[in-house]
Amino acid sequence: NLALAAAAYGVRTALISRVGADFPDGFRRQLEAAGVDLRGLERVRGESSSACIIVHSARGEQMTIIDQGPMADAKYAVIPERVLAESSWVHLATGDPRYLRRVQRRALELGARVGVDPAQEVHYRWTSAELKPYLADAEILFGNEHEIAAAARLVADGDVRGLTDVVPLVVMTRGSHGARAYFRGGTIDVPSRRIPRPRDPTGAGDAFRGGFYTAWFVGESLRYCLRAGTRAAARWLTDRNRAPTPPARGRP
Repeated sequence: NLALAAAAYGVRTALISRVGADFPDGFRRQLEAAGVDLRGLERVRGESSSACIIVHSARGEQMTIIDQGPMADAKYAVIPERVLAESSWVHLATGDPRYLRRVQRRALELGARVGVDPAQEVHYRWTSAELKPYLADAEILFGNEHEIAAAARLVADGDVRGLTDVVPLVVMTRGSHGARAYFRGGTIDVPSRRIPRPRDPTGAGDAFRGGFYTAWFVGESLRYCLRAGTRAAARWLTDRNRAPTPPARGRP
């Protein structure tokens, strides 16, 4: 979803991931049609693709049940060097922490900048000893309120602001309350977009990241990037075809 949202805004996007032999051709065609580079997509024989069941409450709370498939144990998986070598920025999402750390280190060696986004896995896959150096080698940490709070408990004694002693920028999505950024000079809040009839919220956080990065890569201000993210998430929640519209430059 993040790749689709970013690609819709014209960001040159590639995916590195491990899937099973049963990975749906329709998914692949959709990504290719959006212009996403899939040279880093590895089909793993004998494995079923990852699956995720997301349960939403009427109050907007969310519970996720995950079968991680080939992403569960990727300690020795091959890193697609060519894709990394052609990338100026690498966004690391969910997966085996040992593999993600290897990819992060290699990306940095090749001159890329790195954002990290452990998502729900920060609650159960990461230890303090693993997470702290991972954040220290990143430029941005993304997460929702619960995920950022969990990261703070692991590496900053529960102090969310203290996370910026480890990673320079923390971008936190807050659902209907908008988004917040913590940085070493302070905090920025932006409100959410009003949505009369929101659709299934699955993927809205990914769309936020796609919008944020679109503005980030062209050098817009941090406040603008947050607004571009909330606008992208709002479009995702209201567009029946999940086809985001790029934010107009200067008018997030």
